[in-house]
Amino acid sequence: MNQSHKMATAEPELSQSPSKNSEEISEETSLEVVNPEGYIKHPLQNKWSLWFFKNDKSKTWQANLRLISKFDTVEDFWALYNHIQLSSNLMSGCDYSLFKDGIEPMWEDARNKKGGRWLLTLNKQHRRVELDRFWLETLLCLIGEAFDDYSDEVCGAVVNIRTKGDKIAVWTTDFENRDAITHIGRVYKERLGLPQKMTIGFQSHTDTATKSGSTTKNKYVV
Repeated sequence: MNQSHKMATAEPELSQSPSKNSEEISEETSLEVVNPEGYIKHPLQNKWSLWFFKNDKSKTWQANLRLISKFDTVEDFWALYNHIQLSSNLMSGCDYSLFKDGIEPMWEDARNKKGGRWLLTLNKQHRRVELDRFWLETLLCLIGEAFDDYSDEVCGAVVNIRTKGDKIAVWTTDFENRDAITHIGRVYKERLGLPQKMTIGFQSHTDTATKSGSTTKNKYVV
C-alpha cells in the first residue's frame, strides 16, 4: 500500500505522526482525489431507452407508454436502475421495457415486426423470490451485449406485471434467424440460472398478434 493511500484511509495514524507537516499531508491526499476514474464514465456499445407502461383504460395504449430515460454508460444505467421502483413493487398491468435507442417497444416498429421473443412465464410465488433478480439479469445481458456475435439481433426486453403471473421477454429482430435465436435463448437461460429441465419458448410476434387461442405456439424451445 503506498503512503498516500495509507494516509487517506488510516486517519488515526495522522494524529500520531507529527513528522509530516499539514502542507505535505494535504498535497498527498489531494492526489487521491484527482483520480480520473472518478470522472470517466464507461460507455456501453449501444444507447438504450427505458420505457414505462401503466394501464389506464381511459387512454390509448400509446398514451399509456412513457419514455423514462435514455442512457449509454454503465454509471448512468445504475443511477437510473437505483432510482426507479423495482418490478415487484409495480401495480398489476404495468410494464418496464428496455430497448435500443430508436426502437419502440411495440410489435409495429420496423425492427420488431418480423421478430419474436423468448418468453419466461413466472408464477405468483416468483414475484417475491425471483422476479427482480431475473429482470436485472435480463437488463445486464442486454446492455453488456452478452449474446456474442448475435447481440445485434436483440431489440430489447419487457417485463409485464400481471395478477395471473408476471412475464419477462427478450425481443429479437428476425424470427427466421434460427442460429441467432437459439444461441440467444441458450445464453439467456444459462445467465438466469434456470434448471436444465425447465424450458423456455420463442414465439414470433406475428403468431402472438394473430393467435386465436390463449397460448401461442413456440417456434423454438431451449
